Amino acid sequence: MTLQHVDILFQIIAFVFAISVHESAHAWMANKRGDPTARMLGRITLNPIKHIDPVGTVLLPLMAVLAHIPMLGWAKPTPVDTRNFRQPVLDDILTSVVGPISNFAVVGVTAILMAAIALVSKLGKSIIHVLPLAYPNNLELLAAQTSSVLMPLNLFLYELAIINIVLAVFNLIPVPPLDGSHVLRHLLPASTQRIYDTVGWLGLLALIYLGGGILGRLIFPFIDAFNSVLVRL
Repeated sequence: MTLQHVDILFQIIAFVFAISVHESAHAWMANKRGDPTARMLGRITLNPIKHIDPVGTVLLPLMAVLAHIPMLGWAKPTPVDTRNFRQPVLDDILTSVVGPISNFAVVGVTAILMAAIALVSKLGKSIIHVLPLAYPNNLELLAAQTSSVLMPLNLFLYELAIINIVLAVFNLIPVPPLDGSHVLRHLLPASTQRIYDTVGWLGLLALIYLGGGILGRLIFPFIDAFNSVLVRL
């Protein structure tokens, strides 16, 4: 198995973990704000089986792997009954944005772990500094640097951070059914909300299939910011 194959495996594991964190955060917040629907369906869990969506969790990530682009997608939507919310608008927004926030939290934890590795190991630090330069097309630079377990460990942590960044930013885009749409829709008149909810998904399809450049301009600044943190460790 080559490092490229290991990298694909790491991407899959990281993606499945990221969507599980994301959806369980939605379920947890909804329950906190008065709607137990997702909790009763067992969605406050990191068990990925509870969150898998055939298109968003399987087909789209597979297409991303084959196209050699950052993995993105979504999980099975967390069921939310807004009629149970005590403050429907605020609670809907909080329940929606906590998903991306949870992914950014994972990125923060990953950065702390990599900083700890860089602090205690010169080899680990050198690997971390090479990662932003080597990923994803020059992984042989990593393979040539060392056979230490620190190399695949740091690669996995890096993958975990990148995929959580991609998932968080992608879901903040205000296009139905993404999380960001739950913020924008509450700023629209009621009549416009219905149209937005009904046909907004066409914007998502256009974004995925026609807007690759737009997605890159939204996502890569966050990845660049993370990389800049790594090179300063």
